[in-house]
Amino acid sequence: MTTVQKPYKMIEDFITGEQVPEVGPEENRQAVERFLVEKKGYDKADIEVDAGITVMFKGTPYDSSVNLVVSVEGTRFMAIKCPAGSLESWEREILAAARLMEKAYQIPFALVADGTDAVLLDTLSGKRIADGMDAIFSKENAKERLKKIELKPLPDKLLTREQIIFRSYDLDNVNIKRNIVSACNS
Repeated sequence: MTTVQKPYKMIEDFITGEQVPEVGPEENRQAVERFLVEKKGYDKADIEVDAGITVMFKGTPYDSSVNLVVSVEGTRFMAIKCPAGSLESWEREILAAARLMEKAYQIPFALVADGTDAVLLDTLSGKRIADGMDAIFSKENAKERLKKIELKPLPDKLLTREQIIFRSYDLDNVNIKRNIVSACNS
């Protein structure tokens, strides 16, 4: 039996210029990328697309990615999830990612945004700071905030819990580029 893969419309990623399948939340991610550059003053070079993350699960590495990671003056400042659907449903996943991506420190802010709405979270406390796209820090505001923030590593006692949380949520991600690429290469 032959498996026929669905043909996907391809679009150019705003940040990388690469062709990506227009599926699931991709339209939302493109809107957030444009907003960060055009409205908030970030350079494309400040934004990582599909930033790699590896967590351990039962002694085995689990590789995934985070939609966007914004850096300010070389420091990862904000991890972003751009889902389709309810933003609140994905807050816990992006918090776990922001806590795990860097070994030396937790990325200070986590954001869930779909291009029209957003939820901004403080990574250390896990608390919601603000709602709406206007709540997203401009590049200049991010520089100022970064000067006042003490970057702290994730306490060892929380590491396993956050890895399990991230992996559990991440397994629910469907219709994303890595799943389509994997299916096409099978």
